[in-house]
This record gives sequence, structure tokens and C-alpha cells, in this order.
Amino acid sequence: MNSEEEVLDTICNAIEAAGYKGKVMIAMDIAASEFYNEKTKLYDLGWKTKESGKEITGVQLMNKYKQLAEKYPIVSIEDPFEQNDFESYTMMNKEIGQKVQIVGDDLLVTNP
Repeated sequence: MNSEEEVLDTICNAIEAAGYKGKVMIAMDIAASEFYNEKTKLYDLGWKTKESGKEITGVQLMNKYKQLAEKYPIVSIEDPFEQNDFESYTMMNKEIGQKVQIVGDDLLVTNP
């Protein structure tokens, strides 16, 4: 699949086809520490495909999550940022924390 939207559209179509629209919600484990570039302090969305020019800031990534949560029935996002990106976690909690559960597994469990 070529985008997050394509993946989420497919999941939503499957939920609807199974007769569970409105009954089943989406939880995502992003594991953003995996695609965070410590040198640039940016999130590299092209890390798996080695596509360049896909690096974005924590603010941009948070806005991406916010847009997805507005469009899809997302109720939980785990590890949306690198475990030391406290600023982005705080900002996301303020922006969408009332609507979406923000799980900080890496932030709260593995981060010393």
C-alpha cells in the first residue's frame, strides 16, 4: 500500500463489510523511535523505502496523526514519537488527548 490513508481505508472497508461499522475502532502502534533520525531530530517517513525528502518535524507528525484521527475511528495511538520527544507528546496530548488515547510505551516503560 502506498499511504497511511490507503491502509486505513482498507481496514475501515473490512470493518464495514464484516458488519461492525461503529462497533470496532482502530488502535495503532506507531513505534516512531524506529524512524526517528537522532542527527536531524526529524521523523523519516521514507525510512523503509529509502525514499529521500520524507523527513518531518514532531509538529508535522502530530498534525498528521490529528488529521487521521479526524477522518478515521482511531481511539488509541501507541508510541507516536521518539521516546525522548517530550515536547511532541505534550503537544499531542493537548491537541487530541481528549479524543484519542496516547500510549507512551517507549516513553514510560523502556525510557530510563
